[in-house]
Amino acid sequence: MMGPAHSLSGAMAWLGVGAAAQALDHPMPWPVLVAGALICSGAALAPDLDHRSATISRAFGPFSKVLCGVVDALSSAVYRATKAPADSRRSGGHRTLTHTWVWAVAIGAGFSALAVFGGHWAVLGILFVHMVLAVEGLLWRAARVSSDVLVWLLGAAAAWILTGILDQPGNGANWLFTDPGQEYLWLGLPIVLGALVHDLGDAITISGCPVLWPIQINGKRWYPLGTPRFMRFRAGSWVELKVLMPLFMLLGGAGALLATGILF
Repeated sequence: MMGPAHSLSGAMAWLGVGAAAQALDHPMPWPVLVAGALICSGAALAPDLDHRSATISRAFGPFSKVLCGVVDALSSAVYRATKAPADSRRSGGHRTLTHTWVWAVAIGAGFSALAVFGGHWAVLGILFVHMVLAVEGLLWRAARVSSDVLVWLLGAAAAWILTGILDQPGNGANWLFTDPGQEYLWLGLPIVLGALVHDLGDAITISGCPVLWPIQINGKRWYPLGTPRFMRFRAGSWVELKVLMPLFMLLGGAGALLATGILF
């Protein structure tokens, strides 16, 4: 899928988690719901760090372009080093390492650790990165005609405001993980979820996605998991734009109403 659809699916997924938490009598404070939806939306773009032309490659100017090149090379090297005999030869690392559950869990755990041990400024940095990505994904038309600096300022303002709100007692810094020292441990959850939702979105397109790596399937360690062939579509096709994106918005809105207790 393309960047905007990935971002919408990420926001929808976290709002769905909020609805489930409400149903299980462990409701999210509204700042957690809002911040988590935006983080998950931004994180749903991150697996495309292995693609030099992806939305994320433009998000932070030259830095993100260089980073995408490095991740592409790393992903390609991991593919060559771990591929099974039945895996095909390929050039480039797109839809390999960063499109696996291993990457999703590792990156989420890393950000959780950074939030817990890095304190306020680390949390602010994590929110800034993901707010910028959320702006790039959700407001992609406006972001493309705006300067990078304006997008960064909007991301920085959103991160600053949300961090200040979350830091207030009862607003969710210790949501889900309540022991002393575990504040913001939950921040890794929307990041993991965003990456996995991205992988599932790619799995329903023509190429599929090796999300289960390194589990070997049909002799392939990089097996492109996906729906039956007749159900797949090309990224950016009318199915994505006219069916899936409106559906993501509808389900996300329902999730928000359920999560806040407005519905039922």
